[in-house]
Amino acid sequence: MDSIFKNRTLMITGGTGSFGHAVLKHFLNSDLKQIRIFSRDEKKQDDMRHELQAQYPEYAKKVKFYIGDVRNIQSIRDAMPGVDYIFHAAALKQVPSCEFFPMEAVRTNIIGTDNVLHAAIDAGVKRVVCLSTDKAAYPINAMGISKAMMEHVIYANARVAAERGGTTICCTRYGNVMCSRGSVIPLFIEQIKNGHPITITNPDMTRFLMNLDEAVDLVQFAFQHANPGDLFIQKADASTIGDLGKAVQQLFGDTGIHIIGTRHGEKLYETLMTREERLRAEDMGNYFRVAADNRDLNYDKFVVKGEVHTMADEAYTSHNTQRLDVEGTVKKLLTTDYVQEELENREHKVSL
Repeated sequence: MDSIFKNRTLMITGGTGSFGHAVLKHFLNSDLKQIRIFSRDEKKQDDMRHELQAQYPEYAKKVKFYIGDVRNIQSIRDAMPGVDYIFHAAALKQVPSCEFFPMEAVRTNIIGTDNVLHAAIDAGVKRVVCLSTDKAAYPINAMGISKAMMEHVIYANARVAAERGGTTICCTRYGNVMCSRGSVIPLFIEQIKNGHPITITNPDMTRFLMNLDEAVDLVQFAFQHANPGDLFIQKADASTIGDLGKAVQQLFGDTGIHIIGTRHGEKLYETLMTREERLRAEDMGNYFRVAADNRDLNYDKFVVKGEVHTMADEAYTSHNTQRLDVEGTVKKLLTTDYVQEELENREHKVSL
């Protein structure tokens, strides 16, 4: 990977989030010339700056911070000169908040992505990898719908960029990243620490489980193998929410379970790849590549010729992927830095 990144500049939108922290951990000691963190939260940027100076003083100067918002295209343009590659992670990600404020999801996830891609194409950025979510496949909630529209914005811009022969734009789609901002595992741990029962929506609900390192690996794989408009999906483990709750309590203590019912816009299971996408997907080992749909607006050609097969027999979902039991989920949880740190803090307090 080093040869690809040597003396290049990488920009991460939404770079102060969980994904941005994980990318920094992976790339700080690479031969990238510069990493630009683009986000709108000055407090998070200041915290990240001090963390870098304290823990990685020899690399801290490599990281530059830009205050801006993907909703404001000029702020993106101001941060863009000299950028070679972009990981676009800025988004509104929480299902309930997007459900109550859907236009905010539109402004950030759809219009914001369009702004980033237009600015990237105009600035001659070489590669852009955009981050999407399983909730974009067969979406039923505002967050998923906004991400599905974001993906269509990505494919449209990828087509334009490819015709110009400049920027290569692709997309990654993954399931729940364990312990990321607003996710359920930190909530469970906090409830247990306070002696409260953990709140579970529906024990039979299934969710994909990925750690942050796997999310970064997926983006790196897409970066290396992308053709314009490709969608990359990692084969992922899953578990029921009930087993996930039991696994967290096995590690941190059993305080009981309180079932609260599904929240606004929640699905019983998640889909990473639709039946329609699976038909044109290429199995690349640990990943699927879904090639761009290269049909054009010449509908007569499409209607007259048509396609015999329009969907595969089955989508790729958290119900039919490899299902972890409680012990398997415990092992998966232990691959996250967050859970390891929380366990260490707990043991430290007990020893005191």
